[in-house]
Amino acid sequence: MEKIDTVVVGAGQAGVAMSEHLGNLGIDHVVLERDRIAERWRTGRWDSLVANGPAWHDRFPNMDFPCDGETFADKESVAAYFAAYAQKIGAPIRTGVEVTQVTPLQGRSGFRVETSDGVIEAQHVVAATGPFQRPAIPPVVPQDAGVHQMHSAAYRNPDQLPEGAVLVVGGGSSGVQIADELMKAGRRTYLSLGPHDRPPRRYRGRDNVWWLGVLGKWNADSPGPGTEHVTIAVSGAEGGRTVDFRRLAHRGMTLLGMTSGYADGTISFADDLKQNLDRGDANYLSLLDEADAYITRHGLDLPEEPQARTLPADPPCVTDPIRKLDLAEAGITTILWATGYTFDFGWLQADTFDEQGRPLHQRGVSRQPGLYFVGLPWQTRRGSSFIWGVWHDAKFIADQIAIQHSYMDYHAAAQAPVPENV
Repeated sequence: MEKIDTVVVGAGQAGVAMSEHLGNLGIDHVVLERDRIAERWRTGRWDSLVANGPAWHDRFPNMDFPCDGETFADKESVAAYFAAYAQKIGAPIRTGVEVTQVTPLQGRSGFRVETSDGVIEAQHVVAATGPFQRPAIPPVVPQDAGVHQMHSAAYRNPDQLPEGAVLVVGGGSSGVQIADELMKAGRRTYLSLGPHDRPPRRYRGRDNVWWLGVLGKWNADSPGPGTEHVTIAVSGAEGGRTVDFRRLAHRGMTLLGMTSGYADGTISFADDLKQNLDRGDANYLSLLDEADAYITRHGLDLPEEPQARTLPADPPCVTDPIRKLDLAEAGITTILWATGYTFDFGWLQADTFDEQGRPLHQRGVSRQPGLYFVGLPWQTRRGSSFIWGVWHDAKFIADQIAIQHSYMDYHAAAQAPVPENV
């Protein structure tokens, strides 16, 4: 049986970052990846996906992207970046190795890590599998409803879908980008959206990620009450543009409230579309207010942008919202669920999960001694599940493992026999 100090499960951005910090501390470790490095970026996203932040920001501190810093890197470039980073740091990554079960050892510290390539005994385990694990599709429309249903995780491009109109459910970054792409491809497109935040892509010459930084929003240490799962509508597509649902509707997209039910071929929607759009506008305008106040307070010479506050009029689908839609009459042949993901830690046998299967932890330190998480949303701050944020969270976890080593080394030294004087 192979023995190693730390096993990191997953070689995406979290696993690569974890390896760098463990390596810097001289901690013996291995990173196990069932596919290739950054596989979710390669095959778990649609073809035209780009990063939601510019390359100068969405990166690790010790290596730039090879493209211009203002570019929104495409998914293949992101995957190549992590592969190159892993090579740069000499990360001990084993690809094609799936972890099937992790079990705490009985009567002593450590874990039994069962893999497709044998068993490893480790003192520490880091779950670095990220937040996008199991696609979540609400149980609204039965599978035998006679309409093609798929999750955004399986979507690649418009040609993949059967002919006909498409209903996209979910107004976050994935949903709005996919719906826009489908409309541009000539598809009749319906978009069902719920409550959301809608930040500006750029304002007064600075990108949204810059504003989040200088306004201290990246470092918010926990979501506000009721905002843990608020959808963020932001996009880096086509060089990065502010998402504006009303403008999409004026171009031909039909907006709908939250999907609420289904019966006899008819899907129903909540009467909340106007409310959801107004909330998104309020969030958008509040960020402009904060940015203006920051510029004034610091005397920055940034160009004014009064046109950013001009919002389009409500389109007909908002003033006269659709509450029920007969799928056949509307010609809808596909429902695409852009409804996020749930966790899948079935391989991890430890008492550190709540009744919904969500990890119980403090800054990534679980309730099971020696078990850690990296890459969770809001793990330590708002930026935790972003590329730069996960790098800093991984450093904290590596430091915790090093601290445990110092305790064990001290204990071992204290228990060692004192040599007799000769």
